[in-house]
Amino acid sequence: MSSQLAQLQEATIKQHCKTLRMPMMASQFSTLAEQAVREKKTHTGYLEVLLTAEIEERERNTIERRIKEAHLPRVKTLEEFDYTQAPLVSAAKMRDLAEGGYIERAEPVLLIGDCGTGKTHLLTGLCVAACRQKRRVRFTTAAALVNELVEAKHQLQLRRVMARWSRYDLIAIDEVGYVPLAEVGAEFLFQVIAERAERTAVIVTTNLAFSEWTQVIPNARLCKALLDRITDRAHILETGTESYRFRRSVAKAKKGEKLAEAK
Repeated sequence: MSSQLAQLQEATIKQHCKTLRMPMMASQFSTLAEQAVREKKTHTGYLEVLLTAEIEERERNTIERRIKEAHLPRVKTLEEFDYTQAPLVSAAKMRDLAEGGYIERAEPVLLIGDCGTGKTHLLTGLCVAACRQKRRVRFTTAAALVNELVEAKHQLQLRRVMARWSRYDLIAIDEVGYVPLAEVGAEFLFQVIAERAERTAVIVTTNLAFSEWTQVIPNARLCKALLDRITDRAHILETGTESYRFRRSVAKAKKGEKLAEAK
């Protein structure tokens, strides 16, 4: 085959790949063809490798897009979590949750503990695990969710915004209990959770025991109804009261003191 004809064929293949939206195939078909010749692969063997590369790239891109769309504050995985610093948290339980069965069964997950005990890391890790399964995920704080819905109501867009939140396979609501909610805010939080009950999954982190939720939701009847929805069939995990970040800061300070004494 002449060099000119080979160049023409390559250009045609790349154009076809562009039309079919196969960027990985466009960039790899020539390299993989040379590899196939060296390894004496059949035509079908070469085609299998080429299509596999394209599919794997598409899956990577989908996962990256899902993680980006989740609006996570930081991308942290369960593999990075230090269970030795959180003895109340079961690694086996978290691995089980990461498989995603709770999402399919629309079971809530509640992470309860003081600041610095790993709640947000665990929540984020579960979100990343769900994104890896190509599920639609969205992270928010309780305050941010309520503010968005209040603003949507003022702009007469509440129904549209609520519909958007209902389309996610999993929503993760962080920091319930950190900021007291006005009654309208508490009603919106209840509405979001109630509409997902037994249909789609939700993860919630809180620093409050259930008996203390009236501190942020003063309407006792609404508070009881919210707890009833969110605890039904829920996975409830306690992360403890001793801050890992605080212990780390103390350890760092002590290490600095020892170094100073050594000098």
